[in-house]
Amino acid sequence: MSMLFFKIALVCVAWGIVSAIAIVDYISRRGEKINYFLLRIMIYKYIHVYSEMTREERGRPGPWFYSYIVSMNLALVFVVIGAVLKS
Repeated sequence: MSMLFFKIALVCVAWGIVSAIAIVDYISRRGEKINYFLLRIMIYKYIHVYSEMTREERGRPGPWFYSYIVSMNLALVFVVIGAVLKS
């Protein structure tokens, strides 16, 4: 049963990766320079930049921001549930 939760967590992480790629693509098209060498470290900065950009344009953060936040939080929840059920 716990392996099911770990697999769901992996799907959530994949969803978060897709969201992060979409965020980087969006801000890159808007003129923000992307450091692909340090992308793993800088992704949190780019998520913040995306949130600010879309907040200025639409009045609230864009959908990819929420997609990233929700997917990573769900991954955390499912890993914790899987770890509790495993022990």
